[in-house]
Amino acid sequence: MKREKLVVLGGGESGVGAAILGKDKNMEVFLSDMGTVAPRYAAMLDAEGIEWEQGAHSPERILDADLVVKSPGIPPTAPMVKAIVERGIPVISEIELAGRYTDAKMVCITGSNGKTTTTMLTYHILADAGINVGLAGNVGRSLALQVAREPHDVYVIELSSFQLENMYEFKANVAVILNITPDHLDRYDYKMQNYINAKFRILNNLTPQDAFIYWQDDPVIRRQLEQVTTEARMYPFAEHVEKETKAYVDSDDQLVIDTPETSLTMPRAELSLNGLHNLYNSMAAGLSACLLNIKKDEIRRALSNFEGVEHRLEYITTINGVRWINDSKATNVNSCWYALESMPASVPSVVLILGGKDKGNDYSEILPLVKQKVKAIVCMGKDNAKLLDFFTPHVETIADTHSLEDAVEACSKIASKGDTVLLSPCCASFDLFTSYENRGELFKQAVKNLEK
Repeated sequence: MKREKLVVLGGGESGVGAAILGKDKNMEVFLSDMGTVAPRYAAMLDAEGIEWEQGAHSPERILDADLVVKSPGIPPTAPMVKAIVERGIPVISEIELAGRYTDAKMVCITGSNGKTTTTMLTYHILADAGINVGLAGNVGRSLALQVAREPHDVYVIELSSFQLENMYEFKANVAVILNITPDHLDRYDYKMQNYINAKFRILNNLTPQDAFIYWQDDPVIRRQLEQVTTEARMYPFAEHVEKETKAYVDSDDQLVIDTPETSLTMPRAELSLNGLHNLYNSMAAGLSACLLNIKKDEIRRALSNFEGVEHRLEYITTINGVRWINDSKATNVNSCWYALESMPASVPSVVLILGGKDKGNDYSEILPLVKQKVKAIVCMGKDNAKLLDFFTPHVETIADTHSLEDAVEACSKIASKGDTVLLSPCCASFDLFTSYENRGELFKQAVKNLEK
């Protein structure tokens, strides 16, 4: 019997996981990466005896595939991807491939902001309750690799719009959309509807036995639900109760989560995560746990002892009365809005670091909070012209820097006792850094160097 030929494009976490799963399913596997495969992934491929290449694609080998798994970071407009599609070869995501080989329950979480925190919090609740649960998608390890070598009963999966693009038959048991605000518009021809459509692919194939959790007050989600139908049971959440709301805060400042499976209340003050955005994240995670029949006491405990996500409103230190906060994960404008919303509003006391690779950003969304809370803006990027043009009329002090070291030095000169320096860049990191994690780690180190 002829073996199915699987080509994997991209040699990162998802690609290597897909290659190993393909090998385990007796496929003839070849992995190709236009860039450089990291040493640890190269070692994994070699240990498995999987053929691979880096630095270039071999079209004759790739276009002979029966199936292609594409890394989510590779756009559909890439020449090799276009050639594959023209040849009529199916292109799927690593998540789609993994879903074909497991019957585990899937809790799938997307949104423009908060999805990592919500994914980690949901995973924390389930793991704390003793569930055999895996963490996958944009966080954790490759879903395909876990399905191949370390199967779990439940997976909590963070899904970006890029991953959702090439998912077709995959089905969530619990699908979560936290919010939808402009992001990655450079990937979607600068058309917001294309981005919305990608996010809503998380509803594909849901049945009446499945659940859809979403923020009830999100105007984009509300409008899209007027056009899109789903058979899934609906579990909306909101700050205040409305018709059909399943999670909300009551007049006694109690978080209420109400589902047929489990209902619970707990004081909002006992939630480990602060801020309105984290209230919504806690509601979505709590609803997901209720739908999986986790005991209410276990949900309350986990919601109160979760320690948060690195690079998301992460407190670093206080130096000479100035608090330093790492929010490097704020790679879009709405995420920065949530960060500013969580800052005290008594006096303008925030020194805000913005900048990076602009993705078609509209900064007007954060302007009211900037006027209310920000005393100075420090721009940090290769090209800060757009930021300088927009914000110069609205803040008393604005600095133009082109390195992390210069930005931190500028902040240390501007900030005074009682202020907060907030790195919440609104932009992708790829102009000066390899990732938002790299940006956050270097920022934390630079701040700690100030203490020496």
